[in-house]
Amino acid sequence: MDHVGVVVDDLGAAIAFFTELGMGLEGEAPVGGRWVDQVVGLDGVRADIAMMRTPDGHGRVELTKFHTPTAISAAPENAPPNTLGIRRIMFAVDDIDDVLARLRARGAELLGEVARYEDSYRLCYVRGPEGVIVALAQQLA
Repeated sequence: MDHVGVVVDDLGAAIAFFTELGMGLEGEAPVGGRWVDQVVGLDGVRADIAMMRTPDGHGRVELTKFHTPTAISAAPENAPPNTLGIRRIMFAVDDIDDVLARLRARGAELLGEVARYEDSYRLCYVRGPEGVIVALAQQLA
């Protein structure tokens, strides 16, 4: 897998959210034209994209803000984790409490609670911009 794509309305807020997860902004660019229309199967695409890179450089998240055609909201707006389709991205973190505090300062909402899985991990789900669910996993020593 090269990267995961996430459609957002507020590109700046999404960049800030994923930056708090430790990702780096690799680049931003406007996209549009016939080749984009052909790839995504829509007409008249004009969008801005931002590519976020994981700290190890092995993973990426492509954030896309569509100007035309207008993005369509999924229903319900804040779909639960058991909704069909891609619903979450999991990130390994060193300090789940620190990351959670930084994400909450950016408006993220903890779903459920931070739970311990045996003696292996502390885990939680967090809802961020556009209802994106991010899972956090801290490996225990």
